[in-house]
Amino acid sequence: MDQSIKIKTDALNLYYGAFHALGDITMNIYSRTITAIIGPSGCGKSTLLRVFNRMNDLIPGVKVDGGVLLDDLSIYDKNTDVVSLRKKIGMVFQRPNVFPMSIYDNIAIGPRKHKIKHAQKLDDIIERSLLQAALWDEVKDNLKKPALELSPGQQQRLCIARAIAIEPEVILFDESCSALDPESTMKIEELMLTLVRNYTIIIVTHNMEQALRVSDMSAFLMIGQDRVGKLVEYDRTKTMFLNPKDKRTEDYITGRFG
Repeated sequence: MDQSIKIKTDALNLYYGAFHALGDITMNIYSRTITAIIGPSGCGKSTLLRVFNRMNDLIPGVKVDGGVLLDDLSIYDKNTDVVSLRKKIGMVFQRPNVFPMSIYDNIAIGPRKHKIKHAQKLDDIIERSLLQAALWDEVKDNLKKPALELSPGQQQRLCIARAIAIEPEVILFDESCSALDPESTMKIEELMLTLVRNYTIIIVTHNMEQALRVSDMSAFLMIGQDRVGKLVEYDRTKTMFLNPKDKRTEDYITGRFG
């Protein structure tokens, strides 16, 4: 596991108006590893994930304090270019959100927004992205086919290809297998284990078996009596699952609650 730190949070707090959603989250996310964020519903897993590419900014009344660093640079600094940040940190959502256009155009949309117009360069990006997303062999002869005609599993891999196309450094997966069948889930998990050679990956998952299968590190969040989402334990996944330090972690992993 790469020990260099890609993302660092320091006493991170997030508020939706008066509601305190995340409290004092401090953790290091390492380069080229898969980090799983686990915990019961409502504890702030997806909120934490969206902190990393500032997707929470789109929600009125959100306030963040504390530090969030990407490569030692604050992503909440007033001079941070959010468009550039989201180019570095791609995201794949819970349900495939393909656009009503061709397979080719779904992937080309990002590079085109970043001023890449040359046809051959776009062709090369589309092929590279689909190869990395393990979808090229299935669609290479039908790139003009509407993306909505793909199966749900193929659509999710297309969304991964779209994220890869703009060459991010980090990819966020927000329960990206929860709407898929077991076979498609297995393909996405295999894909994550390949992608982590080149990207830092952070996943939110309710599936403990999935966290154990694919992640290097796990962060367990839960809400206390104050209803604030807090980090209970953060460790190597195998260490946490085999020998959790906190009884609440053990109770959650073994299915006693959550």
